[in-house]
Amino acid sequence: MNKNTVIALVVGLAVGLGIGYSIGSSMVSSGAPVVAAPVAPAPGAPAGGAMPGGMPGGMPGGMPGGMPGGMPGGAPGGAPMPAPGGVDAGQIAALQQVVAKDPKNAQAWTQLGNDYFDTNQPQKAIDAYQHALDLQPRSPDVLTDQGVMYRAVGQYQKAADNFRKANEIDPRHLQSLFNLGIVYAYDLKQPQKAAEAWNKVVATDPSSPQAVQARAQLEQIGKAK
Repeated sequence: MNKNTVIALVVGLAVGLGIGYSIGSSMVSSGAPVVAAPVAPAPGAPAGGAMPGGMPGGMPGGMPGGMPGGMPGGAPGGAPMPAPGGVDAGQIAALQQVVAKDPKNAQAWTQLGNDYFDTNQPQKAIDAYQHALDLQPRSPDVLTDQGVMYRAVGQYQKAADNFRKANEIDPRHLQSLFNLGIVYAYDLKQPQKAAEAWNKVVATDPSSPQAVQARAQLEQIGKAK
């Protein structure tokens, strides 16, 4: 899920590569990495949104929200503790107020979607991202993040459609193309289409992190060129 997003909560690649962004295995049907796309914070939104690489907002490196040194879990001054994923519940409430007052604020809808993403609320994330896309339909990053959430709720064809559309809008949006291969390989069981997507990643930018991931996945399914 700052969400200069590639799909995802940070997890290691199945092949042992710590590259790129990934959805946590608790949110997807396979351990294959899927990553989200980068998104700027919304105007008027509280600070402390999603961190780069899909890390939960507020805590460095996706660290848990527990207090240091074994201190009890209450927040200083009686402040509310962060929700799962490191996003303060007040942050989500504040964004909800922003979009209620300004329903055409696409960035606020996007950040709200990011916060739902980071707190493992995929259907709410899908809905918030859809509001953003209704206002700005040609955002490959939001399409990619929504695609990750579609995958999280088992709507694999919708996830694939989102990733494909994101890459059509921006052919160099490699994360959406890599994610498309993941859905084809692990969810839709179409390894040939997965290979086509990953080989396109490699051809587009052979030195990119996504190309490294794509080659590893191609080796796993035996479809490398």
